[in-house]
Amino acid sequence: MPNNELVDTLNNLIETSRDGENGFTACAEDAKDASLRAYFTICATRCREAVHMLEELVKLHGGEPEKSGSVAGSLNRAWLNLRAAISSNSDLAVLEECERAEDSAIRAYRSALEKVLPADVRPVVKSQLDGVQENHDRVRNMRDERKRLAA
Repeated sequence: MPNNELVDTLNNLIETSRDGENGFTACAEDAKDASLRAYFTICATRCREAVHMLEELVKLHGGEPEKSGSVAGSLNRAWLNLRAAISSNSDLAVLEECERAEDSAIRAYRSALEKVLPADVRPVVKSQLDGVQENHDRVRNMRDERKRLAA
């Protein structure tokens, strides 16, 4: 993989993770349920840690790390939808939109893993994808539990 393509791929994941951090932080600030606030805070921290790891890889491969989240694109739209759900004052709506946003993050990480990545990059990206998948599954389970209780 050409170095500039690698840096672009990693910077895309930085944007994805930074969007996740911002989205989870917003969820934590506005969730009604204390356990949701705590979980979203943990998720935001994990996203921030992912950003730092990816930034180090970009530097190691001679690039300049992305400094902000995405301005456009599906992930940013997903987090904007999440912001609207937060304003609805419904933890269930927040969980539903959070799951959709995590779907977008999963797609970004899977797309990166379809490329030929250097040996020092692939395990980091795979590990981060596993974390995103774990977040997604836990959010889905919390959403399903809330739906069950509401029925």
